[in-house]
Formats: sequence, structure tokens, C-alpha cells
Amino acid sequence: MTTARRTLRRSPRRRDRRGRGLRGLMYPATTPASRTRAERFDALVLEALEPIELRWGSELAELDLAVDEVPEVEETSPDEVVWGQGVLADVGVPLAQLVPAGVDPEGLPSRARIVIYRRPLEARARVGADLADLLHEVLVEQVAEYLNIEPDAVDGGEGQ
Repeated sequence: MTTARRTLRRSPRRRDRRGRGLRGLMYPATTPASRTRAERFDALVLEALEPIELRWGSELAELDLAVDEVPEVEETSPDEVVWGQGVLADVGVPLAQLVPAGVDPEGLPSRARIVIYRRPLEARARVGADLADLLHEVLVEQVAEYLNIEPDAVDGGEGQ
């Protein structure tokens, strides 16, 4: 026997539950507004690297570029923070790291790469233009260290 109470429980729920409106994508996937913060950051990194790559493309052929959220911390101490070789840090927080070519833990050869840390860089920039400038400065410093030349030469100075 079916009661009125059971019938109400089995009825389908409304899609507009609690008056929040229809659920779904706010913007179409093809619009720039639908990109995530990480995707926008990746685009800024590539944009900042473009003028450097145009000038130094042949020297940077064996260099990879990677973006990580935050740096890995193996040991911490309240008194002293020591970062490894190739780390570009600001007030004790790494912004990027140049990892030289070598052998990975599995014993395979690895290429040199620059690792950019997204969250520390975003925290230091107030607006998008500041972030683009900061990214360019960080990439210039890291490429200069990789090429073993002065940063002014990388950024459009006298050159090699």
C-alpha cells in the first residue's frame, strides 16, 4: 500500500534546489575567463620567456622549463633556511630554481631545467602587470645563471 508520504519521497528533486539557480559552467570553455589561475600563470610564463627565447634560442635548446605550485622543503629550522644551489630566493622563499643536467634517481640522464614556483611569485605581485615583470626578472636571472653570463646580457645588453 502506498501512502502520500512515500509518494513524496520518491518524487524527483528539483534542479533549482534552494533557489541557487541552474548549476553548470559559468563561462564557455573557449573564453579566457574560464581558464584557471594555473593556466593563466603558465601563459604569463611563456609570454615572459618569449623575448629571451627569441634572442638566446639556440643556447637554450637543451633547457626545459617547469612550473610547480610551491617548492619542496626537506628540512626546516626556525633559525636558518638553507636552499640548494641554483635557487633564486626572496626573503627566504624560493621563487625559482635552476636544476642542472645530470642523472635522475632512476639512473636516467636528465636535462637542465628552470623550475618556477607559482604561489610565491603570485604572492609577491599585486596585479597582473607586476607578475609579468617579476616573471621576466626571475627568468632573466635563471637563464643568466644557466648560460653563466650577466643578467644584463640576457635582457638585451651587449650579448655574448
